[in-house]
Amino acid sequence: MALHKLNQFVHKRMKAIEMIGVLMRIFSFSLVSWLGPESPFMFVWVFNTIDAVILSWCAILKKDRAYTLLNVFWIFVGLVGIVRASHINWLELQNTILNWWGQLLVLH
Repeated sequence: MALHKLNQFVHKRMKAIEMIGVLMRIFSFSLVSWLGPESPFMFVWVFNTIDAVILSWCAILKKDRAYTLLNVFWIFVGLVGIVRASHINWLELQNTILNWWGQLLVLH
């Protein structure tokens, strides 16, 4: 029910919400272009992932498969960027995920 109301909210304001997502993406890539290695990479990855979620949501509601695929791809790219920017060890991350799955399976 809450998701339905949220979808209605997004659908009514689609153009404005999409514009916010596009401006967020332009801002994050501009920041990296201007600052280069001095960029606040964690901020940029989180910000870029949020705009990908916004734009994916809009594309899904519009039933636009191409932009849904593109923006869902950017969500995954963003998640990888966040993990890399946080300097998480991949082996530790895999072990943590496997541990969580194991705990979830035990609960069921």
